[in-house]
Amino acid sequence: MEAVFTNEAVVFGILIVVLALVFYTSGLSSRGWQRFYTIFPPLLLCYFIPAILVWPLGLIADPADNLYFVASRFLLPAALILLCINIDFKGLIRLGPKALIMFFTATAGIVIGGPVAILFMKYVTPGLIDIDPDDLWKGMSTIAGSWIGGGANQTAMKEIFDVSDSIFSSMVVVDIIVANIWMAFLLYGAGITKRIDRWLKADVTEIEKLKKSLDEYRASVESIPTFTQLFILLGLAFGGVAISHALADGIVPWMARHSDWLESMKLQSLLSSFFWLVVIATTIGLALSFTSFRRYEGYGASKWGSVFIYILVATIGMKMNFQEIFQNAGLFLLGIVWMLVHIILLIIVAKWIKAPFFFVAVGSQANVGGAASAPVVASAFSPSLSAVGVIMAVIGYAMGTYFAIVASFLMQGVS
Repeated sequence: MEAVFTNEAVVFGILIVVLALVFYTSGLSSRGWQRFYTIFPPLLLCYFIPAILVWPLGLIADPADNLYFVASRFLLPAALILLCINIDFKGLIRLGPKALIMFFTATAGIVIGGPVAILFMKYVTPGLIDIDPDDLWKGMSTIAGSWIGGGANQTAMKEIFDVSDSIFSSMVVVDIIVANIWMAFLLYGAGITKRIDRWLKADVTEIEKLKKSLDEYRASVESIPTFTQLFILLGLAFGGVAISHALADGIVPWMARHSDWLESMKLQSLLSSFFWLVVIATTIGLALSFTSFRRYEGYGASKWGSVFIYILVATIGMKMNFQEIFQNAGLFLLGIVWMLVHIILLIIVAKWIKAPFFFVAVGSQANVGGAASAPVVASAFSPSLSAVGVIMAVIGYAMGTYFAIVASFLMQGVS
């Protein structure tokens, strides 16, 4: 079915109106609206409504994916700079080892989940997937690369195991839809995080201390910005975006000269311009947090950053086509079983070490979603905590190909 609106300007306008309506209604004092948003957090609706407008309503579409490209390449790095400008780096360090434990637990869940999913399909639902077993595990290797690292790692796995284009395209659909369904659950969980933390018996003291210190600092410097201060704020954000792109454009060709060595070391992610874009933008934001520019948080830095993040959320939502689920039922069952292993392991470890749900959600999304969506999930808890998601996602990029290869060999062994 062809969408009614495919002009990017029209689609963008509709997305902004949707975001405006969500936040307008979420701010109403009506008991009905308050009860509604207790069940469905605003961020979740900002994600799901664009998806529904794409399918089944068929109202909007972005065939060339230009809106997502602009949001992820221009607005995301600007958001990272603005959200990191107020970060308390010492507070981040005080969060302790549980954040890293949950991140690596999430990685282990993906490594183990692939072989378990193959065994499940092999013995519980035999014949549901009409793909040669050898082609299946090779195709799944690309999902492992994506879910542990990111797009660059996914492409690396395609090349390493010589995955056919037809299998690869099917796996990309499974990757996107299953990962986005899980992201939706995480966004919902962020809205009931206190309830989940009580069940986990988690100690959220350091997270609350960090949020409190950042909120207190924001309140102490908050003022109505002048026209000049607004432009300086935007100059910091998009000047940083320009620097990030310029440096990435210089670093990637230099890295490409050493591509043979990088590929032999399974570090193909260092050849990705998006990887460097995220790393450099985050570094600029963290560097600014040590300067007097930190006071620009009082002029709305994190608010602008959050606006950019929500626009990114809406464009990500457009990529979730529910129709694809029904066209690839067997592969989606495979992906769901795989993701369930990842989730169950996260819950077991979180309950064991009493880790806050924030670490569960961000550790998972830093793997499965990467730098584009990890800060989105972190921001659902508090805009000030988005840097935690970015830092974990960068670790995922670096480790993605290594762990994906381990997962691939395990999947080959059980095929």
